[in-house]
Amino acid sequence: MLSICYPGLVYWPLMSPPGSKQQFFMKKSRTSKDPFAEREAKNYAEPIPSREFILSVLAEAGVPVDHQTLCEKLGLQADAEVEALRRRLRAMGRDGQLISNRRGLYGLPDRMELAKGRVQGNRDGAGYFIPADGSGDLYLSPTEMQKAFDGDTVLARFVGIGSRGRREGMIVEILQRQFTQVVGRYYTDQGIGVLVAANRRIAQEILVPDNASHGASDGQFVVGEITTYPSPRHKPIAKIVEILGDTTTPGLEIDIAVRSYDLPFQWPTQVKREAARIDGAITEAELAGRQDLRQLPFVTIDGEDAKDFDDAVFARRAGGGWQLYVAIADVSHYVDVTSALDEEATKRGNSVYFPGHVIPMLPESLSNGVCSLKPDEDRLVMVCEMDIDASGEVTDYRFCEAVIHSHARLTYTEVAELLEPDDVEMGRRLQERMKKRHESLVDHLQTLYGLYLSLREARERGGALDFDTTETRIVFGEDRRIREIVPVVRTCAHRLIEECMLCANVAAAKLLQSSGLPVLYRVHEGPSREKLEALRDYLGELGLHLAGGDKPRPSDYQKLLLSIAERPDAHLLHTMVIRSMMQAVYQAENVGHFGLGFAVYTHFTSPIRRYPDLLVHRAIRFLLRGKKQNPHLLRPGGAPALSRPKIYPYDQNDMTSLGESCSATERRADAASYDVVDWLKCEYMQSRVGDEFDGTVATVTGFGLFVELDGIYIEGLVHITALDNDYYHFDAISHVLTGERTGRRYRMGDSVRVQVAAVSLDERKIDLVMVGAGRRPERPAREKNTTRTSANNSPDRSSGRGPGSGTEKKAAKRGKKGSKAGKKTAGRGAKNVASAGRKASGKSAKAKAGRRSSGPGAAGRKGGKAAGKAVRGGAGGKSGSRS
Repeated sequence: MLSICYPGLVYWPLMSPPGSKQQFFMKKSRTSKDPFAEREAKNYAEPIPSREFILSVLAEAGVPVDHQTLCEKLGLQADAEVEALRRRLRAMGRDGQLISNRRGLYGLPDRMELAKGRVQGNRDGAGYFIPADGSGDLYLSPTEMQKAFDGDTVLARFVGIGSRGRREGMIVEILQRQFTQVVGRYYTDQGIGVLVAANRRIAQEILVPDNASHGASDGQFVVGEITTYPSPRHKPIAKIVEILGDTTTPGLEIDIAVRSYDLPFQWPTQVKREAARIDGAITEAELAGRQDLRQLPFVTIDGEDAKDFDDAVFARRAGGGWQLYVAIADVSHYVDVTSALDEEATKRGNSVYFPGHVIPMLPESLSNGVCSLKPDEDRLVMVCEMDIDASGEVTDYRFCEAVIHSHARLTYTEVAELLEPDDVEMGRRLQERMKKRHESLVDHLQTLYGLYLSLREARERGGALDFDTTETRIVFGEDRRIREIVPVVRTCAHRLIEECMLCANVAAAKLLQSSGLPVLYRVHEGPSREKLEALRDYLGELGLHLAGGDKPRPSDYQKLLLSIAERPDAHLLHTMVIRSMMQAVYQAENVGHFGLGFAVYTHFTSPIRRYPDLLVHRAIRFLLRGKKQNPHLLRPGGAPALSRPKIYPYDQNDMTSLGESCSATERRADAASYDVVDWLKCEYMQSRVGDEFDGTVATVTGFGLFVELDGIYIEGLVHITALDNDYYHFDAISHVLTGERTGRRYRMGDSVRVQVAAVSLDERKIDLVMVGAGRRPERPAREKNTTRTSANNSPDRSSGRGPGSGTEKKAAKRGKKGSKAGKKTAGRGAKNVASAGRKASGKSAKAKAGRRSSGPGAAGRKGGKAAGKAVRGGAGGKSGSRS
């Protein structure tokens, strides 16, 4: 019997002996009906067998089969049917549902012990295979990584346990390439052109032929189009298609990030045409079936630099409680399901916010125009109207399509000055002037403020988490150079809007959950056992305790946060607690939102800048235009019906796929934003090389200390080789570095004096060294609990407008494995790490912990800060200010 060998797989027979299972399958007539035929008939004019049915046929076969045999068994004879099946099989292959060998036989990946997943590269040339099904990651050696780039979708298989005890894998087939273009620096060396990717997860140098340099000069940043992808025997090859400039080019950092993270930033021609055809004038036909709420004094409250206003609020007293109205721009009215606008919005997933620049999800004519709730203009909206009692509990809610007229565009600063009492005479005078300026709105704003206080108390009673983390804002000078980095103070105005948005999001989630429609939820699971144990070990070293056993509740975390509120290291402890949290994601299955303390939660309040919110709006519009009666829907009458295929043609599989893609685009946007901030901070520090700063140890690892410079909110790395000449031991539980000879200890929260030694823009890295003894006068020593609390016996992150924007990123998850990397280091190279002559060990440790984290904001710190925003709220979506 002849056979072929498919690398890394089993041997597949080309000819089977008489009576074999394959020949039996080919003779057997299949009479069972496709259980999904009705669904396929709705979706296609000429339906073909469903993917599920094809997979069941292959499973019954027991061996790989060819296209012709599948046609026979599925009863397909017409040329159009045969071709349609061929296309579906190819699509299933691209999605990793099946695999085709070199003879064209189709088989099931799981029967071949294959899994579909994504490649994540490392700076040192190695990488990881991250399975799509969430099973354990596989280590990919540098040799395996020569086949793929970071981000490629592949089929891989487990090959065994390596010498270091890691589960190792092998890439069997590339399903989809992540990049067609790569941005980086172009260098020439002895006549040979090389492109070094700005994405530090792409370790391969990319060759550029002489005739493909496009006139680029040595050291310039360029965009290279891949002409030949990497393989075990060949380096990748590219041709230069665009020259971005050098480090003096304004806005270069954004150009690099946009291309490095493959962010869509140009509008296709059809999208421009569709956007141009949308007229902001509201017709009588559009008003049919809508509540007319133009007389209510809605206001928008946003940051000073906001340009898109997608939510407005109004509240009034009702009985002993309140009626709260949250109006959200009705983007679903303007963006049709089958439009080019929708296709592009799906691809982008969300708006991407950089300091001083934004890449919107929708064209500006919509996001800043017809869908923006500008003052003194009529706008179409979706409204959530809620009844709230005196204790801050939502007792009832209703949704409707409406038209409003915003009475004012207010900023957080203005509202805070209006509402927060001031003990200073000058402050009181300013407040009086503000009240006169907004005289007609003061009573309404004070009603909102009273409602906010009740809502906040209710959430605190429920155990919701509120982390005290410092967010910063970059202030530019005229030349787009950083003038200063200032802390963003969260006022009562920020919190007021967050609470209103949270109420609307929860109401939308409850409505959709009861509808039975497939929808996207915003979910945040409780901490994993591993993270929980690591946190409890760390807290135990400080004499602190987290209650709740194996499954602590948000209220248990809340009690812990209250107990450390007055400690001088409270903000650092908050960071450690945040890092123990899981990542919030979008998915079709509801598991609740742990950080916010909600049993069901979704995103409704930011359809201008988040695609999941647009999906939620479409689902609610379908319910509003449907026939089923629901006490939570207000229908004035007169609006034309909307069929489900027209407004909400999604099934459960669609929601699963959209949840994965929206979660991925969110992580991509956050990673790109952090990359730009790191660049700008490094650029800011280049002129300060040699300067000395007081700082605070923010993170301790086996390879050194991350120090946050006081007053400028920038982090740098004091590598272990830059510490006093000694052998240092890293305690991964208490996060302490201890000198063997001197006994000197470095831990989180220590105050130190450092000097800026070097800054690298390319590596987004700031190197620091200790000044003198390094340590400033120590704070009073903390009393250490000698009895460590046992995890067994011990009694997310959202996104967008509210708390939660990028809070949950897998990139941060991998980069920030501080304790994990520390344990590895402690177990291997850092058992006896000498501060002198051990650079190789230090580099290795950096690579494993994510060298990327050595920049101005360690990856773990980034993830922690983002998570803090998320757990605080989770309402809406503005550059981290609202979820």
